[in-house]
Amino acid sequence: MLKTMRDNAWVLAVFALVCTALVALTHQLTKNTIIQQEQAQLLDVLDDLLPASSHDESLFDHCVMLTNKQFLGSDQPLPIFTAVKNGQPQGYAIEAIAPDGYSGEIKLVVGVDVQGSLSGVRVLNHNETPGLGDKIELKKSQWLLSFNGKTLNDENDPRWAVRSDGGQFDAFTGATITPRAVVKAVRKVLLLVNQQPQLLTQAPACKEIN
Repeated sequence: MLKTMRDNAWVLAVFALVCTALVALTHQLTKNTIIQQEQAQLLDVLDDLLPASSHDESLFDHCVMLTNKQFLGSDQPLPIFTAVKNGQPQGYAIEAIAPDGYSGEIKLVVGVDVQGSLSGVRVLNHNETPGLGDKIELKKSQWLLSFNGKTLNDENDPRWAVRSDGGQFDAFTGATITPRAVVKAVRKVLLLVNQQPQLLTQAPACKEIN
């Protein structure tokens, strides 16, 4: 009986080792594809939030990597792209993290002009519940479009909350945590633009970090 138990233990150990190796190999083989897909998605988002008419210089020539957990929700550097036209900044596309989504972090790109008016918000990545929290995806609902043109009066602006908290933004039936997290993250980005605009240009250039 002991021999049988040892044999079974060896089989399980080998099976676990093979499964781990397969997962690692799959991750390695798909890593570049995932990166390429994310880059393509980012280009589409930038084109939406900072269209060609808003700049006459490359967005990637005006990209900085800002590390600021207070405003961007992450202690990792995140890119900020500036639309420059006739030598003057016209707007920004700012990556940010909503750290308190229902199923974890939600990665956003927030478009805002130099006057602090939102040109749009897009979601790059999330793990929210299908059929509920995933309505933050533009292909699933029009909810993200409710941010277009919105501004923030000050850090105590009561409009910047979901309706159940007294604000102006709809929540999803059965899923209030997700939209609440997105609204909070976008509000912080507007605070950054309104209160600390110098940070948008003083951070290290993307090419210096890459």
